[in-house]
Amino acid sequence: IHTSMKEAGVEVVDIVKSAAPNAPFVDVYRIHSHIMHKKPDVLVVADGGSGIDAVKAAAMLASLGDIRPEIDPFFGVGKVTEVCQQSGRTIMPVVAIMMAASSGAHLTKYSNITDPVIRQKKLIVDEAIIPPRSVFDYDVTITQPMSLTLDGGLDGIAHCLEVYFGAPPETKDRARQVAEVGIELCIKGLMEVKKDITNKEARALLGLGTDLGGYAIMIGGTSGAHLSSFSLVDVLSHGRACALMNPYYTVFFSPAIEEQLRVIGRIYKKYGYVDEDVEALSGRELGLAVAKGMVNFSKFLDFPTCLSDVKGVSKEHLERCLTAAKDPQLDMKLRNMPVPLNADLVEEYMRPILEAAWAGEFEKVKNM
Repeated sequence: IHTSMKEAGVEVVDIVKSAAPNAPFVDVYRIHSHIMHKKPDVLVVADGGSGIDAVKAAAMLASLGDIRPEIDPFFGVGKVTEVCQQSGRTIMPVVAIMMAASSGAHLTKYSNITDPVIRQKKLIVDEAIIPPRSVFDYDVTITQPMSLTLDGGLDGIAHCLEVYFGAPPETKDRARQVAEVGIELCIKGLMEVKKDITNKEARALLGLGTDLGGYAIMIGGTSGAHLSSFSLVDVLSHGRACALMNPYYTVFFSPAIEEQLRVIGRIYKKYGYVDEDVEALSGRELGLAVAKGMVNFSKFLDFPTCLSDVKGVSKEHLERCLTAAKDPQLDMKLRNMPVPLNADLVEEYMRPILEAAWAGEFEKVKNM
C-alpha cells in the first residue's frame, strides 16, 4: 500500500496505529488527534471493520469537532448529516481498504464505537460517513486466523438475515435477492474454510458474502441480535454474539416472517442443517425449525449456542442488554424488528428472549 501510494506521487504525512477490536473511544480520539496535528487531505485506512469504523468516526470529529467536540451527540441516525447541513460542511474523505471478510465497514454508513468503561457498543448511522472509495482484495484474507474468519462470516449472515427479516414491503424483494445469495455464500464459504483455511475459493465466497451483508445493511437495518450483541462486547466477539442470539429472535419474529423463514430455511436445509420440510410448516413451528438449523450450524463451527456456556458471561449482561434496548440512541434497532418493540415492551418480550438464550430453551420465548 505504501509503495503504490509513493509511486502515485501521494505524500504520506503520518502513519498511525489502528484501533483495537470493537473500536474503543480512546482509539477514535487518538486517531482524531493525529488528524488535527498533521492535517491530511484524505485518510487511508487498511484494516478490518473496527479500524475502518474508528477512522470514519475520527474523520467525522475532525470535520465537525469545533461544533460538537465529543462523539456522543453523533450516535443515532442522521446526526452527522444534520450538523453537516447546518454548517455547510462535508466529512473528510476516507479511502477504506478492507482486510477482513466481516462487517462490510468499507461500504456502509455505519460506525460502531465502544465505550469500554460501561462495556457498551454504540452506533453512528449516517450516509455522510460512507467512504467515498473502498478496496477489498479477497486473497488478503487467506492470512486471517480461523477464529476471525468464522466470526466474520457469521457477521455477514447476521447482516443479511436481520435486514431481510425486517424489510418493509417496498424493499423486501431487493433484500431477499441480497440475503438469499449472501447467506448461502457465507454458509458455503465457512464450511469450506473449516476444511482448509487456505482455500482461495472459500475466501472469495466469504468476501462476496460479507460484502453482500454490507449492501444489505444499506438497504435496511439490523435489529434484535445486533442490539443484544452491543451489550455482550466484553464476553463475545460480534459475529458470535449475533449468531448466538439470532435463533432466539427468529422464534420471536416467526409469526410475522413466514415467507422469509421459508427462503432462509431452504438454504440451511440444502446444507444439511434443517431436517424438517419448511414448506409444510408455519408460524412458530416454522421459526423453531429454522432456528434449530442456525443452532446446528453454530455447533458445526464449534460456537456457543446459549449464553450460559460463554466464559465470563453473567446475568448482569442480560440486564445490560435490557438497559441498552431502552436507550433512545439505539431505538432504531427496536424499530427495525419485524415485530417492532418500544421501550415499554422490552421487559415483557425481550427479557424472555434473553432468558431463552441464557438457557438454550426456545420454549421460554414469548410471541406477541
